[in-house]
Amino acid sequence: MTAAELADNIAQLGLEKKGDQICTLDVRGLSHVTDYFVIMSADSEVQLRAIADNIEKKLKEDFNQSIYHREGQDSSSWILLDYIDVVVHLFRKEAREYYGLERLWADAKFKWITEENVNEQ
Repeated sequence: MTAAELADNIAQLGLEKKGDQICTLDVRGLSHVTDYFVIMSADSEVQLRAIADNIEKKLKEDFNQSIYHREGQDSSSWILLDYIDVVVHLFRKEAREYYGLERLWADAKFKWITEENVNEQ
């Protein structure tokens, strides 16, 4: 699976748990750490953890993709899932606005993920 396909699959898994404002950022050539970011929001701490757990579980079960590192499990506002070529940022809405990763990576290629455009793929 390519990094782009992994990012798209992660976005779809986020939608399964009602993740909001989901986007992928292609940071190839801009970052030496990863190729893609997937950023999404959650309304609550419970939803934040449910999205993270769903992504981790389904990637392992369906695609044999193991997570490299997980940060923020004890945080109520931000969880990071590191799959090397794809890094996932799961935020509570307030934290996402505060940190503004989309502004920091404004030169990246953005793709917004919605139920409608996932079904078109």
